Formats: sequence, C-alpha cells, structure tokens
Amino acid sequence: MKAMTRREFVGHSAKGAATLAAGAGFLTATARPRAQGANDKVVLALIGAGGRGSQLAGNFAQVPGVEFKYLCDADTNRGAGLFASLEKAQGRAPQRLKDLRQAFDDKDVNAVVVATPEHWHALATIWACQAGKDVYVEKNPSLAIWEGRKLVEAAQKYRRVVQVGFQNRSAPYAVSAREYLRSGKLGKIVLVKVFNLLEGGDWSPQPDSPPPAGLDWDLWLGPAPEVPYNRGRHLGWNDWWAYCGGPFSGDASHQLDLTRLALGDPAHPKSVYCAGGRLGFADAREMPDTLAVTYDYGDFVLTCESGNATPYMRKFGQEVRYGEQWPYWPLSSCRVEIYGTKQLMYLGRHGCGWQVVEADGKVVAQDKGKFPDQWHQPNFIDCVRSRKQPNADIAVCHASACLIHLGVAAYRVGKKQLLFDGPSERFTNSDEANALLKPAYRKQYRVPDQA
Repeated sequence: MKAMTRREFVGHSAKGAATLAAGAGFLTATARPRAQGANDKVVLALIGAGGRGSQLAGNFAQVPGVEFKYLCDADTNRGAGLFASLEKAQGRAPQRLKDLRQAFDDKDVNAVVVATPEHWHALATIWACQAGKDVYVEKNPSLAIWEGRKLVEAAQKYRRVVQVGFQNRSAPYAVSAREYLRSGKLGKIVLVKVFNLLEGGDWSPQPDSPPPAGLDWDLWLGPAPEVPYNRGRHLGWNDWWAYCGGPFSGDASHQLDLTRLALGDPAHPKSVYCAGGRLGFADAREMPDTLAVTYDYGDFVLTCESGNATPYMRKFGQEVRYGEQWPYWPLSSCRVEIYGTKQLMYLGRHGCGWQVVEADGKVVAQDKGKFPDQWHQPNFIDCVRSRKQPNADIAVCHASACLIHLGVAAYRVGKKQLLFDGPSERFTNSDEANALLKPAYRKQYRVPDQA
C-alpha cells in the first residue's frame, strides 16, 4: 500500500476520528452478527508486533481455521521474525501496515488482536468495535476508569466479542478455586493479600533525539500527550504514567483479576488507600518501585503489594506453570493468599493452581493447573464464531482493571484514602482524583464520549 505522508496521516486521523465517533459507515447498534460454523475461517489483524503480540499471534495461528491478514505496527522495524513464522504456518505472509484503521476498513477482517502499549488499548478496541470487528485486547484493557467504561459501552452497543488478555479466566483450576470458596470450607473470608513483588534496578533518564527510521512517532504516541521522541519512552514505556500503570498494571492486574474471579467477581470496593514511592532506588523515575494498596469491600479487606525492588522473589517457573511441581509459596512473587476463618488458600496465576492449608500446615485440598493460554485464545475464536460471551468478557474484566486505576489514583493524589461510589464510578471526596478518571486525549486520537 502507498505510504502516507505525516500531513496526510494527520488529516486522515482527524477525519477518521470524527467519522468513528459518529458511528457513520460502520456496524449499527441494532445489527446482529451472525454465528459462523465451527470450521469457518477467522481472519485476524494483529495490532502491535512486539514481544507479547508475537506470542499471541503464534498462539492464534495454531488454532484451526485462523489466518492473519495484517500485522500493524507504528514501527516497521518490529515483527520480522513473526512475518516469517506466520508465512510458514499459514502458507502466505500477512501484509504490513502502520495505520491500524486500514485493517479496520477491510471487510475480510473478522477480529483484531490489540497488543500495543496500554495507552492505545481502549481507542484501538473502540475503533475496532465501531468497524464491526471483534477484539482480543491485552491487559490492562484501559488506562483509566472512564475509558474502561467506554470499552464496555462499545462492546455492548456494537454487539462485539471483546476478550481481555486475563487468561486466568480460562483456567480450569481458577474455576475450581471459586467453587471451593463457595463451598464455605474456608470459612468466612476476612482478608485477601495479593502479591506482585518483582526485581528491578536503578533508572536513568535518556535524552530526546530524532526518531529512528521506520517509526511513526506521532502514531506511536496516539492518544498520549505530544512529546519529542525519547528512546526511554519508546522502549521503556512502562516507566511513564502517560502510557501505563507500571508493573502494577502490567503484572498485578493478572493476580487481581484472578482473585476477583475466585471471590465471585465482587463489585467495586468502597474505598482505596495507597502508600509507596521510590523506596528501593533513589532516582527520578516517576513510577514507584514499591506500592501497598488497601481496598475496603465492607465485609472483607483486599490488599495488593506491588513493586520491583525485591530480586529474591520469583515468578512461577516453567516446571510450575506447565508441570506438576508446586512453588515455594513464601518467595513466590505473584501469589494470592485468601484468609478464611477456618482455612488459608494459596492461589497462583498462570498455571500454578491452588492449595488449602490448616493450622498445622497440612495441605487439605488442592488443584494443580496448567498455563491457560491453551484455552484462552481458542475461547476467543470459538466466541467469534458462535457469538457467545467469552471467558474474559470486557464487562466483568473492567472491574478488575479498575482496581489498578483506583490504586494509581490514590498514589498520584498524594497517597490518600479515596472514597469511591461504585454505581457512578466516581470518587466522593477528591476532585483531584476525579480529574484522573479520564485521560487528556489529543484531538485526532480521542476516545469518543459516545461509543
């Protein structure tokens, strides 16, 4: 396809955003997508050809009847190996695009896989829904509470399947953990502790510079504020609030969503408090290396301790995720502890499974798991064909994403306790926190007020 100049792209962007906001030319709210046969081909476009995007594309390519027509990325330097592997797997190479909307305009595309940095997740998903595409969007699905609600509204208005990359929701052991808690054997749940303690290091700022050849920096920034190109922002976007919630959203979101599933998906908490900062490393990185967040649910308390200053903590290894070995729970960096009045449950993400212990430390119940990608991506394709609700539907996962946004807001307004009204999804004691509910979008990349 003919490459667009920057002037042409910006003009196309503004026109496209206005059209999409009005819903013109796309699937109407009353249109009812038809179910497909189990063997019908599903044509995909990948949005974001980085590490996780490449993993997802490889997983989806193994599902029978799936083909990638496009690989979209603002940086044409990425994805060379993926192009070659997909060409080998499906018999022909996908087409490379920079502008994701060109894939949305193609009626052959049934669904898109959004694996960009987090600041693009919501807008890409909403545009795809408006274009009549189903969406698999990586975690965390939104950058703030308001745009997460717009994701839910878009999926419902355009009757789209929107699966979030919270793959633990497709794990059989997660369901059995929920059933065990429902049985009452653990007793009344009074405290839940979620851990996300990772290794890290010192941080140093990098100077601004011209963008490398092949990268459209304006497109990469998308909805985020316009700033000069900076290699630290581009390759280290996890260090900046403008693009994500740091390791808290990038990792702890998995444990928090798994915890909500096991607890029966409770509604929003009544309040949140957060303490932390750059406690392990004395540098100028704006992202804290240590966070301790407390959520008040009224009849139980949930805490999340997240950071990247503890190198002795370890994620679950391959022998745990894919094998039969149990972890050493005290040094497991991403474990969950659920305290009942009778028993304690240890719960692990991504295939670890769960164990229940009593006062003497004896394991009285357990269910070992396997890494759930083998069920999660196929579940999305099944739902694209059948029009059924996916395991990690955006409507239920939005509440999990909000736990991240609540904690971030409490930290950023000065480590205060924030009171939250769940039905309106607004804070009742802080205008400063309410100002963080909705990002300040650039004009040509604005999430529409009305999906």
